[in-house]
Amino acid sequence: MQYFPYGTMETEALKAADPILGAAIDRLGHPDRPLMPDLFTALVNCVIAQQISTKAAETVYGRVVDRCGGAVTPEQIARFSEEEIQSLGMSRRKAGYIRGIAFAFVSGQIDARKLREADEDRIIRELTALPGIGIWTAEMLMLHSLQHPDICSWHDLGIRRGMMRLYGMETVSKKEFEELRRRYSPYGSVASIYLWALAHQ
Repeated sequence: MQYFPYGTMETEALKAADPILGAAIDRLGHPDRPLMPDLFTALVNCVIAQQISTKAAETVYGRVVDRCGGAVTPEQIARFSEEEIQSLGMSRRKAGYIRGIAFAFVSGQIDARKLREADEDRIIRELTALPGIGIWTAEMLMLHSLQHPDICSWHDLGIRRGMMRLYGMETVSKKEFEELRRRYSPYGSVASIYLWALAHQ
């Protein structure tokens, strides 16, 4: 298992930028955030996980891995019909999304190597052009797959919940969120890891 890489440099910078977050960092230690470095398998996982429990998503993804003989690749998925993918335990719509993503990789519409070198606006634009992929999913892929250092997503309920718990807020407005996000920059991804940990306490 690989985890998002961070250490003293990032945590000390966040503690200096925000003493309240700094106290939480001292209390929480070093939470691990699992990575899924392969962009295609991360996308497939994200689509499967939409609107179902983590346990159910793991079960369905396990079936996909088994059906692919252990390696989930665009070429493998593209060989399956929509019905075959659906039979692994997902809706027809999700099966169509996953097959479409596979064809986008096989055709070269999505080039994972080039995306690793692209800026965030381009990554969001290219990924959200795929059916079934929204802004939140693209941002999560930038953190968990492409390992971008400064992702703190307004669209993530867990991050907002952690923020409200940290600062004793009943709600957080978009303006307040953006002010805090700028404070965490350029280590927003590490701040997100701590906010997720706070949200689940």
